[in-house]
Amino acid sequence: MEDDNENKNELKMKKLLRVAVVFGIFILMSSNEKLVSGLTPVVVTQAVQYDTDDPAIWIDRKNFSKSLVIGTDKATNGRLYAFGLDGKIIRTSIPLQRPNNVDVAYGVLLNGRKIDVAVTTERETNKLRIFSLPDLLPIDNGGIPVFVGQSLRLPMGISIYTRKNDKAIFAIVSRKNGPSGTYLWQYQLTDNGNGAITGTLVRKFGNYSGIQEIESVAVDNDLGFVYYSDERFGVRKYYADPALGNNTQLAAFGQSDFARDCEGIAIYNTSATTGYILVSNQQANSFNVYRREGTAANGNQHTLIAQIPVSAVGCDGAEVTNINLGGSFSKGLFVAMSNGKVFHYYGWQQMQQAIDAQTN
Repeated sequence: MEDDNENKNELKMKKLLRVAVVFGIFILMSSNEKLVSGLTPVVVTQAVQYDTDDPAIWIDRKNFSKSLVIGTDKATNGRLYAFGLDGKIIRTSIPLQRPNNVDVAYGVLLNGRKIDVAVTTERETNKLRIFSLPDLLPIDNGGIPVFVGQSLRLPMGISIYTRKNDKAIFAIVSRKNGPSGTYLWQYQLTDNGNGAITGTLVRKFGNYSGIQEIESVAVDNDLGFVYYSDERFGVRKYYADPALGNNTQLAAFGQSDFARDCEGIAIYNTSATTGYILVSNQQANSFNVYRREGTAANGNQHTLIAQIPVSAVGCDGAEVTNINLGGSFSKGLFVAMSNGKVFHYYGWQQMQQAIDAQTN
């Protein structure tokens, strides 16, 4: 048994060192093999005023190089920040009451034309706030109340689902605490006819362990699934479409893969059906990488294939795109929140090479 353990430890060490050598990762190993440094970001953004929490990526379809990272500054009188691909602050929103997480929707119909929007949770007012993109102007008539009638409200996580067959747009929202089975609420976003976006409740769902909280939510639009981090339990998976009428949990994975909290989730597509689900291993300053494609053989679970150390510290939120944004981001951009009031940008090439080093 001791020989088996030694062989496993030796194999683990070789994999870690292989990643380090190939990508120039600076690693210090203690007696328990703890990683204390990781991939070096291509860009570190300018600092926000208070406390970064979650990023989203807006793709400028007329000029990909003008795409933006939208990040939250989570505090009373915090704001949404729009960063360029160079990490510099381009503009901010109006002050908000503790904006928590943010996501982007494309082609929202307002006043007879389609626009792009950023949707964020505003914790201290129990609302969703919606801003036009790229100018970050409010278009929600003061906000959309969520979890109305509940004693436990405090919205935190959000992800946008765009249904393929009719392009209907939904916001899936989590909260600081709530009952298992109806922890997350889903709202359809539509034009209220008076120059603002409104939200209509269409669904309540989501199991909850009761251990910590549920903050990070991510939608796979192409495959129609929603994932969320039940922070000290693992990642849960459901259908994203409320019309399916099925609130049965499809999968739960990663239960034993994290140092403590599983946090930000980002989904990278390598094809229409394949790719990676990246989940922040917050206390380990790394990302666990799972196969996007679940299989019937393992009960629609998702296989852990790599663990990527990053320089982002205590990461709450992350986002990724596979769009060629040019330069260091020709294969896509991965963004991770970090302590220090900043966001880190990584070229997807860095992430893919780290995955390959552990899987080839």
